[in-house]
Amino acid sequence: MKFNPFLLTVTVSLGLLLGACASGETQTTSSESPAPSPSIAHSPATNSATSSKAANHSTPRQGGQVLEVDNYHLEFVAAPEASGIHLDLFLQTGDTHVAIEGATVKGQVQLPDGSQQDVDFEYDPEEKHYAAMLPATASGEYKVVILTDINGKKVNGRFSFIQ
Repeated sequence: MKFNPFLLTVTVSLGLLLGACASGETQTTSSESPAPSPSIAHSPATNSATSSKAANHSTPRQGGQVLEVDNYHLEFVAAPEASGIHLDLFLQTGDTHVAIEGATVKGQVQLPDGSQQDVDFEYDPEEKHYAAMLPATASGEYKVVILTDINGKKVNGRFSFIQ
């Protein structure tokens, strides 16, 4: 029998491939390290910024969805009314839950039909939260992005609710 280098290469390659499949790992011959894959949080309320959730701080106080972002506590509440959906945002310090006045708060809402509507939140000094009215009554899932500017610091959150 004559030595065939091609057959040896195919046999060794096939053995490596089958070994990698059996171990559940993929093998690469590249000398570059793979780029780290981003982690994505999945929940009704997610945030693109770094969020830290302390158990005692992330408890809803108004019955809404809560995000702890940096040193801020955001609680979002959506309540249906006859003329639309009343949106409340409780923007507070993360440690003591003191209401933050004077922030600019805007919302970008994706309606169930896929269209988008912007809303501006106004601060209610009596209730110590930001409020807006969304003139929509369609049934389905609403996705909300809250964009806040607190003395130049951007604090954003993502929420969703079903009407």
